[in-house]
Amino acid sequence: MEGIEGAMNTVMNNASATTSHTRMQDREATIPQWAPGDSFTVLGIESSCDETGVGITRVTIQDDGSPQVELIADQVASSMEEHRRFGGVVPEIASRAHLEAIVPIMHAALAEAGIEKPDMVAATVGPGLAGALLVGAAAAKAYAAGWGVPFYGVNHLAGHIAVDALHHGDVQNAIALLVSGGHTQLLRVRSLYEPMEEMGTTVDDAAGEAYDKVARLLGLGYPGGPLINALAKEGNPRAIAFPRGMMRQQDNRYDFSFSGLKTAVARHVETMEAAGETVDVADLCASFQEAVADVLTAKALRACQDTGSHTLIMGGGVTSNSRLRALAAERCEKAGIKLRVPSPHYCTDNGAMIAAAASYLVAYGAAPTPLMCAADPGLPVEVSLVQE
Repeated sequence: MEGIEGAMNTVMNNASATTSHTRMQDREATIPQWAPGDSFTVLGIESSCDETGVGITRVTIQDDGSPQVELIADQVASSMEEHRRFGGVVPEIASRAHLEAIVPIMHAALAEAGIEKPDMVAATVGPGLAGALLVGAAAAKAYAAGWGVPFYGVNHLAGHIAVDALHHGDVQNAIALLVSGGHTQLLRVRSLYEPMEEMGTTVDDAAGEAYDKVARLLGLGYPGGPLINALAKEGNPRAIAFPRGMMRQQDNRYDFSFSGLKTAVARHVETMEAAGETVDVADLCASFQEAVADVLTAKALRACQDTGSHTLIMGGGVTSNSRLRALAAERCEKAGIKLRVPSPHYCTDNGAMIAAAASYLVAYGAAPTPLMCAADPGLPVEVSLVQE
């Protein structure tokens, strides 16, 4: 395997000598054309936050032209422990951890898949932490150049939707609820090869961010989601009537707000302590968690009903939460909506999701991404694949 440093020099030398017109011609010439029975492998790299992931898929084109996507390798290294004492992700630490992990993880994934190199390489190019994205994208371009295979720059959010297809099949006309420490969004997904449409997003804190801030307020530690979830199982979700943000008739139908809920938790704690009363942490966690899950599921079902979609997909780290999954299942069953949620491992960041997203895009004829494309921390959700 050619070293990343040598391959990166190839990337830069080739790119600097290539005109924009020539890059367009080359890209058009390499648009893949597939026939039934064709098979190829896609390697995906994820590095948008604190997980370094490499996943590999094998794609086989079926008689009807649709792709059958099989996950053949999935390796993840997390720097979570390095961030724990800071109470949150430190971008510089995350970037350095990606640098240390990417080569060992790459070797492990290739060994697991039993291949020397893939037919395509994909990477998250946004949204995410700038430095973290840069490490994964640069590594992916270097490997693509060194191996002489096409590169695909994929939207991180598209990966969270596509990874579900590895377990539940292709996606058509669905609503996706993506909930993590950095994102809380409702997306309309017509297919895995068409642009996603943002229906709603948080106007302040993401849901996962609210979990972390409440956990910090209670002195529970980091990350807050699993800790609050565990304590909530011992508490009464109706003990404290916390507010449900943006659920009034005049509010946006699909947007979210969790800043007010976080503040309400802080005021409750202050009031109890000022009165000399003991805060029942389990009840508080259960009531907070119920407020979050209530709003998330209510708005997700509203989006399904308003668009006539009969499928709800949930992704992102917060969708590992047991109460959110249970309430979503309960409400979807009553509404006649099919709920699709990956296993908890695939709700958090991983390379398999990026390989999956690229697999469907490539199978349906998407052109490769130029090696000179930049990582974009604010990549719009409508851009599933960067092509310029």
